[in-house]
Amino acid sequence: MKGRISKIGSYAISSSIKDHHQQPCISCTTFNILAPIYKRLSPKDQSIRESDNKAYWMGRNHRIIDWLLYERSSIICLQEFWVGNEELVRLYEKRLGDAGYLCYKLGRTNNRGDGLLTAVHKDYFRVVNSRDLLFNDCGDRVAQLLHVELVPPYSQYESHQQVLIVNTHLLFPHDSTLSIVRLQQVYKILQYVESYQKEVNLSPMPIMLCGDWNGSKRGHVYKFLRSQGFVSSYDTAHRYTDSDAHKWVSHRNHRGNICAVDFIWLLNPNRYRKLLKTSWSEAVFGMFRYLLRRASLTAEDAFAFLKTDNDGDYITFMGFCETLRQLNLTGHCNGLTTKEIKDLWTQADIDGNGLVDYKEFQQRIWNQNWSEPRDAEDGEAKGNKEQTVGFSVKNAVLFPPEVEKGRWPENYSLSDHARLTVVFSPIRMPCSQLVS
Repeated sequence: MKGRISKIGSYAISSSIKDHHQQPCISCTTFNILAPIYKRLSPKDQSIRESDNKAYWMGRNHRIIDWLLYERSSIICLQEFWVGNEELVRLYEKRLGDAGYLCYKLGRTNNRGDGLLTAVHKDYFRVVNSRDLLFNDCGDRVAQLLHVELVPPYSQYESHQQVLIVNTHLLFPHDSTLSIVRLQQVYKILQYVESYQKEVNLSPMPIMLCGDWNGSKRGHVYKFLRSQGFVSSYDTAHRYTDSDAHKWVSHRNHRGNICAVDFIWLLNPNRYRKLLKTSWSEAVFGMFRYLLRRASLTAEDAFAFLKTDNDGDYITFMGFCETLRQLNLTGHCNGLTTKEIKDLWTQADIDGNGLVDYKEFQQRIWNQNWSEPRDAEDGEAKGNKEQTVGFSVKNAVLFPPEVEKGRWPENYSLSDHARLTVVFSPIRMPCSQLVS
């Protein structure tokens, strides 16, 4: 295992300087480091936590930092960072700071104890701006946005080559009512990024979304991000498709289940994107459709279900709202908001007559096409002479190595999550972040 890690660390370090084409590269690591307040020390007594034993949590976090400094990624995104313990915060800030990193931390709301830490290395980036996003929802979740600029020699293509980096940790789906909350959290992140880009008048640039997404490749969050043009960097590096959900894992949760939940998402500026509100509606309708099909309803049955007691051959807004309530998507504190319901109805009611007929139901709700946004082709770019810089994925590795084969090693004790590191290479591409 040591040999494997040495190989990974050496690759990340050397690749961050030059690839085999003498191309400067950067690397990014995301890692949920399992806050000591959550780490259970005894399966028999769940109340005993690592936070009660300083020698344990201090030793484990020193080892975590050892690996982070050995790998020396350009960007480090940590989740479940114990912001409530000043000694541990000072430890990370001192060791990472001495190694050349600029550190930004953010605690979850309502003093939950843990939060996020994002660190960028001064040899690679100048920080233009940093913003904190508080979801203010039932999970007290947060996100960080860093606007950074590459410094020479990594900005070889243009003098102000910039990147937006997001670090977050989504809510765990403890029950079905929280699935919509997780979609809302992603929607808020993308809305915030979009708003920030408009606020400071940014040109299209690469966006990286890093963190623990608490959901697999089979989930609605994954599909939502894919519909917005984001790609999973790890899957891209290994040429996995959306259906290859079983190939790798990154987490063993408190229920003992293993799954892939840690991602570094990349959106390049040459991706055609749908309107964000359209993708959001499609994501919610996807959840809607999943619940109806799980009940073995045909299209005709589902349409009749949405009509409720209406005798006409159409769905009314009242019937639509009642169906959302029966599917448990509304009617509780974690459900869809009034505005979100109205936005959904607007998307479904294509002709705007206040009713949804069977054709509209089929088109917008039942047979919706989750088409993947595409890259701009060279021919399409000829009419648009503007060029920009994006990233190609050079390599991606998970540690411990067993997780790359879909297994979780019993002797791994650094965290209940694997560490994901991705190496990127800047490349020129047409600037085509247009709405498809």
